Amino acid sequence: MLAKRIIPCLDVKDGRVVKGINFLNLKDAGDPVEQAAMYSRQGADEVVFLDITASFEHRKTMLEVVRRTAEQVFIPFTVGGGIHRLSDIETILRHGADKVSINTAAVKNPKLIRNASRKFGNQCIVVAIDAKRRNTENMPLKNLPLVNIRAGVPARGKPALGWEVYIYGGKKATGIDAIKWAKQVEKLGAGEILLTSMDRDGTKIGYDLELTKRICEAVRIPVIASGGAGNLNHLYEALALAKADAVLAASIFHYGTYKVKQTKRYLARKGLTMRL
Repeated sequence: MLAKRIIPCLDVKDGRVVKGINFLNLKDAGDPVEQAAMYSRQGADEVVFLDITASFEHRKTMLEVVRRTAEQVFIPFTVGGGIHRLSDIETILRHGADKVSINTAAVKNPKLIRNASRKFGNQCIVVAIDAKRRNTENMPLKNLPLVNIRAGVPARGKPALGWEVYIYGGKKATGIDAIKWAKQVEKLGAGEILLTSMDRDGTKIGYDLELTKRICEAVRIPVIASGGAGNLNHLYEALALAKADAVLAASIFHYGTYKVKQTKRYLARKGLTMRL
């Protein structure tokens, strides 16, 4: 059985790590180079670097920060943000990244996924999917439909809502169904999916297990769950119940709530296969 992965995420804006709630109200969380080096020492399986405003601001990823970060990291390192064409991917890989994550450009030009996979290998092409439940903008989180993960059906008999894909760092709705899009990016050659629940991002109330499980069941490539981690049991739920291959987390690591090694030991005691 493949080991489950723990992946700290560095959301970067203006050269600093930031963290917010539902992609808004960003707060400073440190220096990306220092943070990445710390997570590498702590035993993280990978690190993800997302230049979260690059696409919206129509600029390239901050390559100098990427280069400096790569010099301090000795684990797989994924970079996303501001990637529009094959030449952008090549440049980022040359600056030290092991993988690239594409979202906006993939939605606007799906052929980019196929072309990138053929040129660089699908092992380094990650498609990020930022998904939000439809028609729930004004619905409190506590009222969102819950799911009985073990049974695989919505709780209380409520019909499961769909999820819509967003681009430009969560600022623009696309009208695309997230599950259908996940199936499409797999067919196009993506090697992995980075799935973020916009409804849960930064809330610390747990991952959207229904969304995660639906995507994991729809594709055969690895799925990284993201958005909502508040405690170690949330990570366990995403990995064991929703069947994610990896979990991405930010706040619980950035602010010292948990250490990576502590997290791995907890999950191993719960019966998950981890690299310790």
